[in-house]
Amino acid sequence: MSVKKHNLTWFFLKWRASAFIVLGMKSQAMEVFEQMLQQFPNDAYAIGSLAFMKTELGDKEGAIADYKRLTLLSEVSAATWYNLGFLQEELGQVQDAEHSFRQAIKLNEKLDLAWYGLGLALIQLQRFDEAIKALKKNTTLQPMSPYAWYQLAKIYVERNQPDEASKIIHHLKQFEPKFAKQLEQETGLTA
Repeated sequence: MSVKKHNLTWFFLKWRASAFIVLGMKSQAMEVFEQMLQQFPNDAYAIGSLAFMKTELGDKEGAIADYKRLTLLSEVSAATWYNLGFLQEELGQVQDAEHSFRQAIKLNEKLDLAWYGLGLALIQLQRFDEAIKALKKNTTLQPMSPYAWYQLAKIYVERNQPDEASKIIHHLKQFEPKFAKQLEQETGLTA
């Protein structure tokens, strides 16, 4: 990658793609990223940019293919694995998503979104004990985000642990009263 960064052609292509993005010309930007990959086949910037743009344009399968390609590079990031897992989960590839979220966590165990994604995947796989651990880790890293708290409460209700769910509703009332009210309505519990 360091050789590419010093290559004027690489800089020009990056600048050109960026200009197209700023102008809202995404298909032209994607063509430039493809040109970049013809000259620099394993360029993480170009592959990641294509994956992101394909996601924005609704080509989730294409984005997944690009993110998978990125994971094969030595400079793969936790964010790459998270993005891959997010798309896999969205397309119902839940076991693959679990693997991707776990890879993201290996690279950055403080990536709260990966813990949340892992929790959601584990819920879908009906591995609730593991889901609870993942969601609790998310709430430790991101205590003011209501989403993992909400999912935890739903698991506790499913597992016939209304006291635990009520504690979460009470907790949510402190900073997200709308979520707390929604949980009360959905579960019939109060805090």
